[in-house]
Amino acid sequence: MNITPTPQQQNVDITNCDREPIHIIEQSQQHGVILTVNYQENKILQASSNAINLLGFSPQELVGNPLEKLFSEEEVRTLFSKIEAKQNLYPREVSFKNQQYLAIPHLTEDEKLVIDIEPFGETLSPILFQEELTKILKEIKDTDPVKVMCHQAVSLIKDLYGYDRVMMYHFDEEWNGEVIAEVKEENLESWLGLHYPATDIPKPARQIFLKQGVRMISDVNYQPAPLFPELKEKINLSKSELRGVSPIHIEYLKNMNVGASLTVAVILNGDLWGLIACHHYQPKFINYHQRQSCKFLAQVFSNKLALKESNTFLENINSSEKIRKQLLIQMNSISNFTQALTKFSPKFTDLINCSGGALFNENEITLVGKTPTEKQVKKIINKVIKKQSGSVFQTKQISRYYEKAQNFTATASGVLSIKISNEETYLLWFRPEASTTVDWGGNPEKQGYVKDGVQFLHPRKSFERWTQKVSGIANAWESYDIEAASNLQDTITHVLVRKQKDEIKNLNDSLVEVNKELETFSYSVSHDLRAPLRGIDGYSRILINNYLDKLDDYGKNALKTILSSAEEMDLLIEDILTYAKVGQNNLNLTTFSTKKLVEGIISSQNIETEYPFTSIQVDENLPEITADKRMISQVFGNLISNAVKYSSKTKEPKVSIGFHTERNKHIYFVKDNGVGFDPSFKNKIFDVFSRANSSKDFKGSGIGLATVKKVIDKHEGEIWATSQINEGAQFYFYIDVSEK
Repeated sequence: MNITPTPQQQNVDITNCDREPIHIIEQSQQHGVILTVNYQENKILQASSNAINLLGFSPQELVGNPLEKLFSEEEVRTLFSKIEAKQNLYPREVSFKNQQYLAIPHLTEDEKLVIDIEPFGETLSPILFQEELTKILKEIKDTDPVKVMCHQAVSLIKDLYGYDRVMMYHFDEEWNGEVIAEVKEENLESWLGLHYPATDIPKPARQIFLKQGVRMISDVNYQPAPLFPELKEKINLSKSELRGVSPIHIEYLKNMNVGASLTVAVILNGDLWGLIACHHYQPKFINYHQRQSCKFLAQVFSNKLALKESNTFLENINSSEKIRKQLLIQMNSISNFTQALTKFSPKFTDLINCSGGALFNENEITLVGKTPTEKQVKKIINKVIKKQSGSVFQTKQISRYYEKAQNFTATASGVLSIKISNEETYLLWFRPEASTTVDWGGNPEKQGYVKDGVQFLHPRKSFERWTQKVSGIANAWESYDIEAASNLQDTITHVLVRKQKDEIKNLNDSLVEVNKELETFSYSVSHDLRAPLRGIDGYSRILINNYLDKLDDYGKNALKTILSSAEEMDLLIEDILTYAKVGQNNLNLTTFSTKKLVEGIISSQNIETEYPFTSIQVDENLPEITADKRMISQVFGNLISNAVKYSSKTKEPKVSIGFHTERNKHIYFVKDNGVGFDPSFKNKIFDVFSRANSSKDFKGSGIGLATVKKVIDKHEGEIWATSQINEGAQFYFYIDVSEK
């Protein structure tokens, strides 16, 4: 298939189609019409070329005219008033050429109005629709195994909508997919259990599924209807119901002999967990309301899957907590913590499902269970783990990081490790390789060639079972495994801090301050409060999901208050731990761009979206800085967050970030025009739990500025603030690491 590059597909080939801009394919599927509109000027910008056949107007007759060319004045007035009031936009039934259509409007991120006009289609009676929703709610049970839940979901969709094949497609952590449930017509070959590479559903497609939720192709062999005219500034059509399909994907479906498809996103905790993929071998159209019903089914499935995973997480964490507390007793009773963790029952390896483990302390290795040799473990630590920036590391394929690890995959393909405090002490858990073969749906490699300078793309033509031998891959570490390891890491650190206080004083003076202020409290909070908090949160959500309709308004509000309070307490705990850990970490000094750091913080905090009226000025000439990048990021992050927050109630909120030079020192500042504070608090605001503004309008733990000061102190610098009530606040700081 020769794919001629268009403006939106320029330079797409088999090596980079993962970056194909499918959100701006300016075509409509043949069964409906796309309009793009400048609603501020009430002017139609584009119309798809099939408008003449479906609506009775050519694109040339529509473009440049107001929407009243197609819709009644009342309909247009109602639509525009909803947009101005920032209300949700809903489909409206309309009629063209004695045919019933549905006009589906939405706003793009750049404030353009897109209207999809598609056939109204067959409708379900309200009673049948209610029965359909009741069936969805009752038949998908979170008490069943995940694969049973998946089978129930795909069976319901096949029964309701009659697609020839309906599959549940689950992504792994590398975005490869597996068909874990399937319902099909008897004459079709089964694809259950087959794997597909990440390139089959590239990143742009996954991002759109995450936003849109449901996507229908009513006829794979359709003739695209281009939008007229072609605009220089492309409009994002990612949420359009009718947006044209990538030619690469069309060829892919044709290679499978598919005539029509419906794809529904399964979203778990904000991430794309999988897809419900429906295939039909003839053209097939289901209307907008039926597609929304599919989307609702996926949401119900996602909610019950989330509840099941939450319960599984809690069960495993509760189990590991019992072992952790027993290990804590052993460490408190036995002076040698290596013996406490490895020579008695339980051992640290009992905390997590593994085949064995290793403890590396004072350059000595103690092995437990089935493990590589001591020499091989030291290689893993020196070649891989010590090079990681974080204190927790995990992989299911250690040979990716250390090639010679292929020699001991039978004992250590998967590795989970934690680093203990500032000591050269590591705990490692091992898992052997789990499988030797993977069944792919055809050869997973895309094929293509270049002829006469033109790129020919050929997605796989064969989807027959293709078995590949794999090695060196273990079962993945679950989130509760990593949480259990992290909790044990905090426990050991707590014990070592308490037992070796004098030695720690000599190694790190700043850790003395941590010990005095937050050491015992922060770790006990981490261990003793986070577990019940998870229980409170989890069971509150269970009550909300299953019993909310049985409660009165007071009961509903009480449950929401419990959830909100648990979240606030978890945030407070996290802030305390962040403050405590500043003193424990050595400075990792590098020289980097302050301006890029600040711009990254503004982007990551999503300030432009959360505070659209706030003006932020960043000095273009911010000098480079030599510091611990992670710690200085905390400084700027806290100061910018505070400035934006405390100026948000101002009529024209402004925040400026810059510097000036004084006595050969670069003094950085963050200024705002917000509520300010009493000047008498200018020193107290840097104390733990001290807040200059106690208004309930501004949430905070009172730890952020204390953390900022601790970071500046660690960098041998100084921070100070000036302010007047209702006249904004100005924070200044400098650092001096020249002697470090």
